[in-house]
Amino acid sequence: MKTLSGLVVSDKMQNTVVVAVAKWMKHPKYDKRTKKTRKYHARNETGAKVGDTVTIVEVKPVAKTVFFKVVGVESGGKK
Repeated sequence: MKTLSGLVVSDKMQNTVVVAVAKWMKHPKYDKRTKKTRKYHARNETGAKVGDTVTIVEVKPVAKTVFFKVVGVESGGKK
């Protein structure tokens, strides 16, 4: 069961948010660190909005592209 933390970048769907999860990768030869970002669709039952930092956890498929659920809102929101 995966647990990831990321930033909500879209909340325009009903009951679903798009969460961008960033991680740092090191190049195997050149040792340069680069930031890689991946977007996940997550079921939103906590009321997270764009700009919030959230924790998502893997669940059984809810829809065609939704495999995660928001379990906690850590900070945020636009002001």
